Amino acid sequence: MAAIPDIAPAETWAAMQNDPAAMLVDVRTDAEWNFVGIPDLVDAGKRVVLIPWQVYPSMAVNSHFTEALRKGGVLPEHRVYFICRSGARSLAAAQAAQAAGYAAVFNVADGFEGPVDRDGHRGQAAGWKAAGLPWVQR
Repeated sequence: MAAIPDIAPAETWAAMQNDPAAMLVDVRTDAEWNFVGIPDLVDAGKRVVLIPWQVYPSMAVNSHFTEALRKGGVLPEHRVYFICRSGARSLAAAQAAQAAGYAAVFNVADGFEGPVDRDGHRGQAAGWKAAGLPWVQR
């Protein structure tokens, strides 16, 4: 398998705006979507696809993940960008998608919130939110 490229959040947003075949899959948990927010792709004419890589509260890997991709309208011919909190779960999800026949998969570097800053907070140092990209609270 080929290595999964890390793509900066701003480059991911540009792909959502300019590439009709680009899709963004948020692989965080329901709790994260509800309490932290989700990328807002309305201005790109798209919607973020929400499919958890791990199921809360057990955090077991979602055994139906690749099936859920297809059911969610994410097809192997799409260019699929995976995002999580900081970039680890999304990389695992991208690897699983690649193994299931998705050829063009990407990991959003630093995820939605990025690493903790020196004050112990996320969303300020790097990631989708820190880049000032559109997002909404659910």
